[in-house]
Amino acid sequence: MDGVICHTNPFHSQAFKIFFEKRNLFPTEEEFLLHMYGKNNGYILSHFLGRKIEGEELLELEFEKESLFREIYQHHVEPIPGFLDFFHSLRQEGIKTGVATSAPFANLELIGGRLDLFPHLESALASEHVTKHKPDPEVYLKTAINLSLSPDRCLVFEDSFSGVSAAKNAGMKVVGVLSSHTVDELPECDLYVENYLGLELNKIISLLE
Repeated sequence: MDGVICHTNPFHSQAFKIFFEKRNLFPTEEEFLLHMYGKNNGYILSHFLGRKIEGEELLELEFEKESLFREIYQHHVEPIPGFLDFFHSLRQEGIKTGVATSAPFANLELIGGRLDLFPHLESALASEHVTKHKPDPEVYLKTAINLSLSPDRCLVFEDSFSGVSAAKNAGMKVVGVLSSHTVDELPECDLYVENYLGLELNKIISLLE
């Protein structure tokens, strides 16, 4: 979702900066690139707070930060150029679709609700639905089950190193969305796109043949 459906990273940065400033921490954008984008909140919070954050404390801190994100982002929900046309072209061809995000479900509700995605999804999984986070393939393997497809019949759109790794670990083909990283910063993908403008459906389907 983040970096694939919408370019949310700048708004996550804003939320984390506010969150950390309250604790007299001031991470740089370079540190965010290394330790925030594409990572789950357990890792991010543990890294920047310098100790293992888990259990009830993780839930409380995650809720605080993600509430900040939703408060900021609710006024800026906008899909990556060409996404909605491409998404609906997939549906018109009878292709099953699902979202598999490391974000909390409340974030998925915000974005999916604003863009009216839920009526067109066979699967919608968020951080609450897995016990292991990307690069572990659990969220993608569960999505494949929801789609009633074997992993080798699934194609994942991902923008982060851990996300691409999770998809490849699941045995799936991957399209790298270069919204947050360059080609060199991601594991090898089967195709790379900057956005969805002019992305031909036949080119996507051919990756699964």
